[in-house]
Amino acid sequence: MPLVPILMPQLGESIAEATVKHLGIVLGQEVLADAEIMEVETQKATMSVTVPCAGRVADLRAEVEVSYAVGATLGYLEVTMEEALRAGIELPETQMVSPEAQTSSVVVEENLHFRYDAGDLFAGDDGQPTVEPVLRGLPVPANATGASYISPRMRVRMAELGLNAADLAAVAGTGEGGRVTVEDFERFMTSIEKLPMTKASPMRVAVADAMRRSWTRPLATVGITVALDTLLAHRRTVEARPGPTLYAIRALAIALAESPALAGRLVGGRIVHPKGIDIGFAVEVDDGVLVPMIRDVDRQPLASLTQTYNTLVEKGRSKRLPPEAIGTGAATVTNFGTFGIVWATPIPLPEQNLLLGLGAGRQAPVWSEQEQRFLPVTEAQLTLSFDHRILDGGAAGRLLHRIATLMQKPAEL
Repeated sequence: MPLVPILMPQLGESIAEATVKHLGIVLGQEVLADAEIMEVETQKATMSVTVPCAGRVADLRAEVEVSYAVGATLGYLEVTMEEALRAGIELPETQMVSPEAQTSSVVVEENLHFRYDAGDLFAGDDGQPTVEPVLRGLPVPANATGASYISPRMRVRMAELGLNAADLAAVAGTGEGGRVTVEDFERFMTSIEKLPMTKASPMRVAVADAMRRSWTRPLATVGITVALDTLLAHRRTVEARPGPTLYAIRALAIALAESPALAGRLVGGRIVHPKGIDIGFAVEVDDGVLVPMIRDVDRQPLASLTQTYNTLVEKGRSKRLPPEAIGTGAATVTNFGTFGIVWATPIPLPEQNLLLGLGAGRQAPVWSEQEQRFLPVTEAQLTLSFDHRILDGGAAGRLLHRIATLMQKPAEL
């Protein structure tokens, strides 16, 4: 009977691998088409792997807590020819025999972000193909290195240990000009082996890598005080009760729709504009942060965004974001005020230029010219972190003023 491979799918942009967290099948089990057979964890979320058609599990190679590259063979389904034809699967003659008897012809598969050598599928014990990024200079998977002033010998040693230049920040160099030598590096690694350690989660590694890449740019932050009383009063009149973060998301989207180039990215000598006003927002999860994306926020009124926002917050906290909520948007909003923080300088994602921050609301006395006295007003600090190569202080300040003005007119959002 025909054998259909169960492959690790492309689970999102810039994702090269995923770790199996739960297996829902056993060898010999009958499964239905589109059945969810295992849960895998990427750098961004926990997702499910499904089977393309109904059949019997003839070979199961996936193991829990093991990472597999996109395109890796996780197992095989034994299916009927009728089922394969119904599912539209083209089966070469090699798939009519057992997986062990198949020969590994060298076929290079490629998608938008990664390429892999299918000839490696049966060459090794783990059944994983060799994966490498197709695009250079754009968002890349975690663990990408970008060190400089490191000798080839040092680079090889660091690659063996999965380290990058940022990991050497605590190493005191004894070489010429303070350069870190291989001997310095080895002493450092020997010393830390004596200390307590915990394994960093894939989420933590992904966040660390993103922040390291972001910090290679000249980043700056501007801030402004925004009064929240009008916004909070409007919120009480709306049945769905959207939070201040959603008001900020909508205001940012409208402001960027007026000047899309402000959200552009500098690539070489050109500014790449966003394809749409998709706005992300930060959601804290265990040992990291996820950024769900709401598409075309500038085209949707606040009332229609509330349910979408609440659903994505819930799914984000459980690391089960839908594919359409994962990707690169025009900008991100973070409400650090939920932690009681008044002011912060958050760092934009590597593939974005802008990050809008909202601080905690506090009552403050504000002078009223009309009443000639101080009145209590609920205020919050609104910050805008940006890539200084794209925006100067004046442009960033005008954008932030526009966002604050829009937030003062919540009924128009």
